[in-house]
Amino acid sequence: MTLGTYFDYVILPILTLSVLLVFIRIAKGPSVVDRVVALDVMITIGIGIITIYSIRQNQEVLLDVAIILALIAFLGTIAFSYYIEKQKDD
Repeated sequence: MTLGTYFDYVILPILTLSVLLVFIRIAKGPSVVDRVVALDVMITIGIGIITIYSIRQNQEVLLDVAIILALIAFLGTIAFSYYIEKQKDD
């Protein structure tokens, strides 16, 4: 089994299934915090998909996009947690 077939038949179906499950969590999340965590997981899965595509197509530029997306997701999560903490204090 080559790396390409492993990506196509094992990794990508698992990531696709996880995207569907995260969409369900975003739709049904009982609170806003659950939805934000699910969105953060969705971005992480997207980074994984971009990375696999970058490896399969031999495009190193897309790895920079994945790194920038990870940084934006991290900063968004920090900003949201700061907002929730400030809202608790009031």
